[in-house]
Parts: sequence; C-alpha cells; structure tokens
Amino acid sequence: MDKELPKFDLPEDWLAGTDISKELLGLYKNYPVRLKCEIIALCMDGEIDASVNLNRITVRKNDIITLMPGSILQINELDGELKIFFLGFSSKYVERNDKAKTMLDAIYSTLGKPRISLSDKGAEMVEKYYRLLIDVYELSDEKIKSEIADNIFTDTHKGISLLYKKKSANESAASSKSEQLCKAFTQMVMQHYNDNRNVAWYAEKLGISHAHLCSVVKQATGKTCADIISSMVIMDAKSQLKSTQLSIQAISDSLNFANMSFFGKYFKRHVGMSPLEYRNNG
Repeated sequence: MDKELPKFDLPEDWLAGTDISKELLGLYKNYPVRLKCEIIALCMDGEIDASVNLNRITVRKNDIITLMPGSILQINELDGELKIFFLGFSSKYVERNDKAKTMLDAIYSTLGKPRISLSDKGAEMVEKYYRLLIDVYELSDEKIKSEIADNIFTDTHKGISLLYKKKSANESAASSKSEQLCKAFTQMVMQHYNDNRNVAWYAEKLGISHAHLCSVVKQATGKTCADIISSMVIMDAKSQLKSTQLSIQAISDSLNFANMSFFGKYFKRHVGMSPLEYRNNG
C-alpha cells in the first residue's frame, strides 16, 4: 500500500508510514482541512510552517506534532527536504469502544501546543519506535493488525502524555490560573463552537462572570473571546466549502446558523467575501 498522509481520514484502523512529500503536504496550502483521523508525526528533517486550529507553528527536525481528530490544518510554507514519520488512527477506530477516554490526557496536554521539540537522543529513540511500527504494519496481516491496534493506541497516547508533561514541567512548575482558564475556554470552544457562539454561555459553564472571562482571555492572548470562537467557525466553514461538495445550506446547518442568510453575512464579515465566492475563488 502506498503510504501517504490522508486528506481527511484513514481507510483502516491504524497506519504507520514515512517520507511524506512536499507535493502531498502542498495539497493543504490552498485551504484549511478538518481531519477526522488522528495523526502523530515526527519530523527528522526539513521545515513546515503550519496553522493548527488557532495556533501557527513551525515544525523542524526533532519535533513531534499531534493532530487530534477534529483538528483544522493548513500548510503555510514548506522548506528543505522533508523526512516525516507518522502514525495515524482512523475516526471509526477512535470512536469505537470509547477511545476518547484514553485520549483525554493527551488531548489536554497537547491543547494549544500541538508541537514539542525533543533532544537528538530522544528523537532518535522515537524514530526507532516509528520504524518498528512501520515494520509491524507492513509485515502483519489484517487480523494481527486489528488485534494489536488497542495496544499501539494505548501505549502511544501514554507516551505522548508523558512527553508533554515532562516538557511542561521543565518550562514551568505550574501554570497560572489565567493560563488554566484560557486553556479551559479554548478547549470548550473547540468542542462547542459549531453549536454555541455565545460568550456568556462559556462563562456560565466555566463558573465565572462574562466580564472576567473576556478580561482574562484578552490579557493572555491579545484576542477577544468572540475572536477565538469566530476563528474556529470560519476555519471549519472554509474547510467544508473547499473540501466537500456540501451545499452552502448544508454547511450553514452543520454550523447551526439560523438560516443561510445569517451564515452568509457572518462569513462575509470575517472573510471579506461570500461563501460562494470563497468556494469559487481558486
């Protein structure tokens, strides 16, 4: 099977591969795409400037990047000869048998910082793990691959959590209450932006006043709560407009707008053109 980073999802429970090409990643440069699957990638050469959800990051040698299901990815620039290893789990696999519980720790750890840098020795160790997984994938039949999927999934996510926690501990003994609040707010937005764009709703769920939430988020991020919510809504809308054949009405419905007219005005206010113009533009 030709190994390549899937555009949206994986055709089987899990897949390990390497040597992701510039040409393949270049497909993501024109518009953001929402991933259904989970991808955990190791960069051993080259450089990738990308946007993941609300974060712009640069991935270089010895970096690991974790893209959780639902992540919105856009490639901005590619440089050098890329050498990328990846491990992926399909949406069907993740959703089956309540895999989300296993992922919770990793999701919390990677939120807002999908990339971490390893030492040369640490990256070499992780590369060996990827090479082992690639050999297992290529040499095993479908039955064996299915039987060992749970072990690979659990071990990988435990490893991710440990790596991120160690990195966080080295950077700061403890995050401030403001940082924790911003993290909790961003996590809630990622989960609920498609059905709730009311800042007061998020404040109530977090057990604080609307004014306090707005003040803390603005001070910590330089953005308003409404900016953060609208960024996620617009990225999702752009992804659906470019990567699916869904009607604009269907996309409006999926994002829970009252009607297509409201969606059109909201999109144009933030993007500067109508949804149809965006879809037909390039």
